[in-house]
Amino acid sequence: MNSMDKSRFPAVYSFVEQAVVDGKKALRVTKDPQVKAFDEPTFARLVGSEFKDGVIEVQVLSRLLPDAPDFARGFIGLAFRIDASNTHFECLYIRPVNGRVQDQVQRNHATQYFSYPDFKFDRLRQEANGKYESYADMRLDEWIPLKIEVQGETAKLFLYRQEQPVLVVQDLKRGADVKGAIGLWVDVGTEGYFTDLKITDA
Repeated sequence: MNSMDKSRFPAVYSFVEQAVVDGKKALRVTKDPQVKAFDEPTFARLVGSEFKDGVIEVQVLSRLLPDAPDFARGFIGLAFRIDASNTHFECLYIRPVNGRVQDQVQRNHATQYFSYPDFKFDRLRQEANGKYESYADMRLDEWIPLKIEVQGETAKLFLYRQEQPVLVVQDLKRGADVKGAIGLWVDVGTEGYFTDLKITDA
């Protein structure tokens, strides 16, 4: 189990603070508002992590900031295989707002994979609509157990300790052989909390 100590998670284009939510010691991560683009390296990077294959587990809780734009969805997730310069990484994240909306198209965008810098959500949605997103039931302001299993070019996203993944990606864009750091990732309008991070290498 990794300690959720701020000193172990330096901010990358983000702000990181210690917090306590529902009695849980957590890290609060928000995106640096000067970063206007989406799907960017806006995370708290775990010092000393060198992850290739295995399992990453964490509990996340997402709220909307008071000044969040209308399109904010509580974007929160995990970046992994981050290179030394934070210029290449993989990421799986969720949009809790979309879990309970009535619009079915938005519901289908509740989970997301992207690969920085070349394969952000908009490109993937345009070139392979529906392949890198899925529906999952979730909501804001509740602790969501989130787990990612990575093996080679395949990554699976699990929520709420369910047996089956909510999203399966079989062609990670950085390939099967890269490794790198792990990051606690958020995007625009999100007040993200993370606790109980656990990493199991394959």
